[in-house]
Amino acid sequence: MIVVTGASGALGQLVVEGLLEKVPASQIVAAVRDPAKVAHFAARGVQVRRADYTDPASLDAALAGADRVLLVSANEVGKRTAQHRAVVDAAKRAGVKLLAYTSILNADNSPLRLTEEHIATEAAIRESGLPYSFLRNGWYFENFNGRIQGAAQRGEMVGSAGEGRISAASRADYAAAAVAVLTAPAPQPVYELAGSTSFTLAELAAEASRQSGKAAVYRDLPQSEFAAVLAGVGVPAPWPDLLADSDAGSARGGLFDDGKALEKLIGRPTRSLAQAVEAALAA
Repeated sequence: MIVVTGASGALGQLVVEGLLEKVPASQIVAAVRDPAKVAHFAARGVQVRRADYTDPASLDAALAGADRVLLVSANEVGKRTAQHRAVVDAAKRAGVKLLAYTSILNADNSPLRLTEEHIATEAAIRESGLPYSFLRNGWYFENFNGRIQGAAQRGEMVGSAGEGRISAASRADYAAAAVAVLTAPAPQPVYELAGSTSFTLAELAAEASRQSGKAAVYRDLPQSEFAAVLAGVGVPAPWPDLLADSDAGSARGGLFDDGKALEKLIGRPTRSLAQAVEAALAA
């Protein structure tokens, strides 16, 4: 039995969809805080179980009988270490044979502040003694959708990434990797997952310009100014500071990787820059 936590989220839903192509629905558990959000999976034979990261009893029930578990990282920054540890503890009590976790690219030496809770979670998983696989995902192309659309509309893309190269992939690419690991006979402990190719934000702006037909340029800002821009357009705290930090980290190589482990794992190249921009402009 394979349990996917956070199965109502954008990534989790894609993972469940991918698993449905590989294993019987009865062997898949969609673990979610609100079961009503995945009624469509229940209708297809997937087991739906309530799982609240702050309710250990719900986690024990959700993971009962699990062989493999995918812990999809939570989105409440500042609370994730405790939430993730609750899942790790429940997985240990359940005696799962594999605990996979969606971590962050190059967690051991990443300059991004977002890495902190991922490092703590990886440590908790190691300390649990459970067999594990860390899916160290790089940046998602979807994280750039707003900036791509803004460049097409206003002729400008702003950020703090300088000339840093970013090896992004689509959410669907990372979901396919999770499915491959969850169904592999003997998955490896760590996967550094990133896009098949890389780009700078100037190149991203140029591609948005090419496809939209509107002249667009990239304007690099100091980190604090970019954070202020994000806050000014309504991005809720703490994300303006964290996203600006991630841009600055990418300028120092934090979002670049050319090992092509993701491509090898899923058996195909990841989404290209042109495809990502096309999808963002169509959204």
